[in-house]
Amino acid sequence: MQDLSRHTAIITGASSGIGAAIARSFVAAGARVVLAARRASRLEELAGALRADGGQVLVRPTDVTDEADVAGLFADAEAFSPVTLLIVNAGVARLCPTVDMTLDAWREVVDINLTAPFLCGREALRVMKPRGRGRIITIGSLSAQSPRADTIAYTATKFGLEGLTRSLALDGRPFGITASIVHPGSTISELFGERTLSARPSDTTMAAGPVAQLVATMAAVPDEINVLTATILPIAQPYLGRG
Repeated sequence: MQDLSRHTAIITGASSGIGAAIARSFVAAGARVVLAARRASRLEELAGALRADGGQVLVRPTDVTDEADVAGLFADAEAFSPVTLLIVNAGVARLCPTVDMTLDAWREVVDINLTAPFLCGREALRVMKPRGRGRIITIGSLSAQSPRADTIAYTATKFGLEGLTRSLALDGRPFGITASIVHPGSTISELFGERTLSARPSDTTMAAGPVAQLVATMAAVPDEINVLTATILPIAQPYLGRG
């Protein structure tokens, strides 16, 4: 079992899927958690279960694409407990042929998947810098390495998130702040809206739990160590090899 008792973690997109699994994994490892997402009722439901297990939890409904709301999230989290860990997990995908993708749909995906990580990462650097330590972990996608068809906005933003994460790692390095990215393969989630990619794990789709365990392991390493990037996927998922 990892020991995360030294950490207070903000988790975005915490109301379902990978974000909720990370919250459960972190509480089990002793971390204090701040749950951020738009759906307050889902956050409260999760928080109730975590508190029943002895977790120290703050619920903070947040629109992570709104600059003022992100600043408020960090202010409330800091009042709860000094933030040492940020998990940038909120994300959305639109399955749509490129020729049919509207500019509004493109901008929605870019705002959630790329602008929001910038806003959250910037605030994390601001609060962590005076302490001389901190860790940021972003949730990327296998699509940043091997895209699905008809996901141009999602693919572009996940490639961009890799660059954003590396920039955060570089800019945070003089201040003892690390940044890293996890690229999950096909995972049960509500990525395409309030419906899951799959109802249950299969040979090519995994549950969110193993992803959360990997994130917890990356978060638990000593502050001066960084696991820069990791890829996790079902072994039967088509990814390696050539036709």
